[in-house]
Amino acid sequence: MMIPLLRNRNSKSCSSIASYLTLTLNANPTQTRMLLLPNSPKPLFSYRPFSTAKNSDHDEPIPAVDSIDAGSSIRKPISLWPGMYHSPVTNALWEARSNIFDKPGPGDTTTTTPQTQSELVTRTPAQSRTSILYKFSTDFELRDQYRNPWNGVRIGKLLEDLDALAGTIAYKHCCNEDGTTRPLLLVTASVDKMVLKKPIRDDIDLSLVGAVAWVGRSSMEIQLQVTQSMDGTPSSSESVALIANFTFVARDSKTGKSAPVNQITPETEKEKLLWEAADKRNEMRKKNRAEHKIDIEDKDKNRLNALLAEGRVFCDMPALADRDSILIRDTCLQNSFICQPQQRNIHGRIFGGFLMRRAFELAFSTTYAFAGSAPHFLEVDHVDFVRPVDVGNFLRLKSCVLYTELENPSEPLINVEVVAHVTQPELRSSEVSNKFYFTFSVHPEAVKDGVRIRNVVPATEEEALRVIERMDAENSHIAAS
Repeated sequence: MMIPLLRNRNSKSCSSIASYLTLTLNANPTQTRMLLLPNSPKPLFSYRPFSTAKNSDHDEPIPAVDSIDAGSSIRKPISLWPGMYHSPVTNALWEARSNIFDKPGPGDTTTTTPQTQSELVTRTPAQSRTSILYKFSTDFELRDQYRNPWNGVRIGKLLEDLDALAGTIAYKHCCNEDGTTRPLLLVTASVDKMVLKKPIRDDIDLSLVGAVAWVGRSSMEIQLQVTQSMDGTPSSSESVALIANFTFVARDSKTGKSAPVNQITPETEKEKLLWEAADKRNEMRKKNRAEHKIDIEDKDKNRLNALLAEGRVFCDMPALADRDSILIRDTCLQNSFICQPQQRNIHGRIFGGFLMRRAFELAFSTTYAFAGSAPHFLEVDHVDFVRPVDVGNFLRLKSCVLYTELENPSEPLINVEVVAHVTQPELRSSEVSNKFYFTFSVHPEAVKDGVRIRNVVPATEEEALRVIERMDAENSHIAAS
């Protein structure tokens, strides 16, 4: 996802976005305030009090400052962003961002100079904290847009919304109060592993809330939480369904080089703990990138041969192959599409959240065809956005079941790889833009009904190396946690 920050020519407009994004800081703590857009029957923002109580549990819900009603954006796209990709939530978020681009008033001929690096300011996590409220319990039109065929929530659309919310939070952190913002381009660099802690229902209100947790020189990490309370107590740690960490980097919109961003000062004990955890993750990412450059010859040859043993039987003596196993290549699915202008962001690039949704939907279909039963999502591993995807690119998504874990018969794990290729037929080129790794399982009722998950084996050394790499990544994550 890429979001350009443009210098506002009218400093008065910053008070406009402040009324959208920071009004609750001065709100009566016993009162809920709502803001209606012109010609809109529904409030875009629903302001509610928040608590700054200190706590050390990272799974505790993040206190929300700004609450955006997801259902308020189910209307035609705003003219300020013609052709942009819109979902119910991205529509609302684009409208929130649009206020800083208000045109100068009559007679206003003032001009401002973009801020320089020496004029960067220090902000707090509370100043960027934003939430989205999905009123599934009462907004049936909104619920219908997020409901899957099994009366659950479409996880792919939720991933798309998380990316959009993270972009808005990054935007708020880099926007200065006086209306002048250096011309930056904010790019989604990576997404850390996301684990679904509990199923998400489509008939109970859902909330997405997040804030900037850590800032480097030109990068920032935004932590988001998805919460859904079954008993009406959103403050309970049991209401947290998913935690996501997005890393954004800032680029100068003219030169494309890295650009410094506003720094951050954690205030509460919770914010300080989140900053320390994010700093450790940043160091771990750097270490992993360095270790990833190890030559293939250093891989464990015994593990490689063990993985290839059964695959060689499939290739050389198929009649004697294990009937409870299947080759990786026989689990593959793929789809292709042209990236359309309607899916672009302001800079003309394709939304990272859109790519995550399409990858998830293909991974889900791959697992469904492999297992013979509707799977349920468990987690998505770390995602690096290696190459941007432009409007008009021919994008090919290829998926396969990379390996399965059958140690627990009641909850077998199915690990799916999705690789996105940007193909340019005119140039006879094809490059990998993203790799996604999802983990699914099947419902216990399906296992009781006789559904059996097969072992997946590689047929080539290249496939075996991919399996080893993923297993090692998973084991290192478990060890780190």
